[in-house]
Amino acid sequence: MTDMAEQGTGQDGRRTRQEGLRERRAAAQRQVRRTLSRASWGGTLRERLARLPEAAAEAYDLDEPADIYGNRVVAALEDRVAALLGTEAAAFFPTGTMAQQVALRCWAARTGNPTVALHPLAHPAVHERQAFSQVSGLRPVGVGGGHRHPTAAEIRDFEEPFGALMLELPLRDAGFVLPTWEELTEVVEAARERDAVVHIDGARLWECTEHFGRPLDAIAALADTVYVSFYKSLDGFGGAALAGPKTLIEEARTWRHRYGGQIFQQFPTALSALVGLDRELPRLPEYVRHARVVAAALREGFAAAGVPWARVHPEVPHTHEFQVWLPYGADAVAEAAVRQAEETAVMLFANPWHDAAPGIACTEVAVRADGLEWTPDDVRAAVREFVDRLPDQA
Repeated sequence: MTDMAEQGTGQDGRRTRQEGLRERRAAAQRQVRRTLSRASWGGTLRERLARLPEAAAEAYDLDEPADIYGNRVVAALEDRVAALLGTEAAAFFPTGTMAQQVALRCWAARTGNPTVALHPLAHPAVHERQAFSQVSGLRPVGVGGGHRHPTAAEIRDFEEPFGALMLELPLRDAGFVLPTWEELTEVVEAARERDAVVHIDGARLWECTEHFGRPLDAIAALADTVYVSFYKSLDGFGGAALAGPKTLIEEARTWRHRYGGQIFQQFPTALSALVGLDRELPRLPEYVRHARVVAAALREGFAAAGVPWARVHPEVPHTHEFQVWLPYGADAVAEAAVRQAEETAVMLFANPWHDAAPGIACTEVAVRADGLEWTPDDVRAAVREFVDRLPDQA
């Protein structure tokens, strides 16, 4: 009994420390003079609202009436997405979770098979509390594994039929990884051979063009439907879109209403999405290219600092986001990262750390506009200052 009580106290104490660390990290992010990524969603309400009017006026006619249940500015956003992705139509959704459930349940009704094959680390399998099965009557099954995408052979040899293959591009929890273009086309072909439809979870699809060397419409053309997010890469207030054939999108609008996604007015979110398409989308290839410079400098910095084992994954980032793995507990590196920001006004690692394995901590690094100012020397110097705040290893 005493052991259990002490264990509970220890867990409560760690949660309290982690909450305090989150608050310190958020405060430091607002104050630092240099960071690799300063996403505006972390700002105050006043800051978020102040940035919208001027930029929105360039993206849309603000003298037009506001939207009502998805018309006007929301419809304009849908048309813009469909044009970018080269699809017949697109529908706005308040969340990607809802958009993908609707897409895949529509396909299940058409194929007669509710089984959805997806990577075990795909977002619906890890972060959505079994929404596919609990809400939409779908049956997710894992195909492939590890920190890579499924192969064509794994698709062909999968032991049971499936109605849809869902591909998350990039696969965030595996390190924002992408297949090669040849691997992607072979996987799609393998799914077609099994009479399965292909759906792309493209929450971050916007940032994939540099890796594939193809425009958005060429990537989207491989799939039957595509979901995209407006805040993950584009810095919008939220929202998502589902793009695909006109008849399926019309059906998806019906299910959107049934799921509670037919919201009265969405103009702030729609305007911020249009601003993101105008301002952030053209810059994403530049972010990706510079992320590769930053990743190389991080590897060099940790090697020069004598850290016995450190990994950047992938070694050459596929997008402007990637993972860093270090041989410490998550609490220790998280504390070092926050102390560096507080004491030097430079934040090298802005995201939380988690224990990926015993004695191994992992975090995500994103390079956006602020990160373009960092030279390799800047990165290596910041690594030295960060390592100086890590605990000594026995």
